[in-house]
Amino acid sequence: MQPDSSEAIFRQYARITGALASPSRLKLLDRLCQGEQTVEELASASGLSISNTSRQLRLLAEARLAAVRRDPPRVYYQVADERVVQFWFALRALAREQLAEFERVVAALVTDRDALTPVSREDLLARMATGEAVLLDVRPEPEYRAGHIPGALSIPVEQIEARLASLPAGKDVIAYCRGPYCVLSVEAVEALRAHGIPALRLEDGFPEWKAAGLPVQVN
Repeated sequence: MQPDSSEAIFRQYARITGALASPSRLKLLDRLCQGEQTVEELASASGLSISNTSRQLRLLAEARLAAVRRDPPRVYYQVADERVVQFWFALRALAREQLAEFERVVAALVTDRDALTPVSREDLLARMATGEAVLLDVRPEPEYRAGHIPGALSIPVEQIEARLASLPAGKDVIAYCRGPYCVLSVEAVEALRAHGIPALRLEDGFPEWKAAGLPVQVN
């Protein structure tokens, strides 16, 4: 039997799929879609050890899904290309469409916990233009610094209770985080409503906002 001449091509495809064949690496890829961060920041946001995070990031970089930048003593990672973000969006959509279990997991973590309709990007822009709403970025501060929606206040979800008094009175609060399946904004909305503050969540998150070509602020 003659060897399959296309095998070398499929080995290259397997470099990508192999790099993605790990929940930990997929979690890190999701975090990289928030913007450039250090290994330590990515480890903290992902709940992984620093050594494990470094190892998993190297595998993503070897598959050209992540890019590394060294500024001693720090090592920074980001997505290698915006096409990686689009690939991640497509993978999420495929999982939701093809896997019945995915929908049940999302319902348990997100949709069943918030009976109110999330705010669309268009609605958010209109509310912010009229000044009727305050926008909260409830992701960890390093992700906020790497990029956020202009005008958003950085209040990580674990700081909500302590910073209630700093919120402008008489305005609805809209929280956003890492994307449509991120529970941080759900937890923030639950905490705010428990204190009688009208709160809603954005239907998606910062990566989708950025991918749509909407304004982004970095600081």
